[in-house]
Amino acid sequence: METPFWKTKALEAMSPAEWESLCDGCGKCCLSKLEDEDTGEIYWTSVGCRLFDAQSCRCSDYANRLARVPDCVGLTPQNVRTISWLPSTCAYRLVAEGHDLYWWHRLVSGSAETVHEAGISMRGRVKASETDLAEPEDYFDYMLDYEP
Repeated sequence: METPFWKTKALEAMSPAEWESLCDGCGKCCLSKLEDEDTGEIYWTSVGCRLFDAQSCRCSDYANRLARVPDCVGLTPQNVRTISWLPSTCAYRLVAEGHDLYWWHRLVSGSAETVHEAGISMRGRVKASETDLAEPEDYFDYMLDYEP
């Protein structure tokens, strides 16, 4: 049996298709996060990006997201190693840190639904869209006690 590509290739050596397939579809990186300016601590919210489709846990305009959402961060092999807010379950982060993927990841399970079945995704857990909030302070009502 052939060893899976994420165990043998560096992130930089992956093809575009391999890179994209690492996304587990959890939707966590599409949540608004707040950063304490003094400490740098990240606080998660249940507010989704304006392009986030909460049912599919995918971007509704992935190809144009960086142009349409100024603070959207396009993940690259270089920046996944430095982004402190990537979820602890994120496949990009796991592979960058030399860990294996979880059993529920679609590349392991063979199904894009297992991330949802395992309760890892944001499906059914997004309480607002950023377009619903008028003021920065409004996000405080949606702060979570922990990383989802």
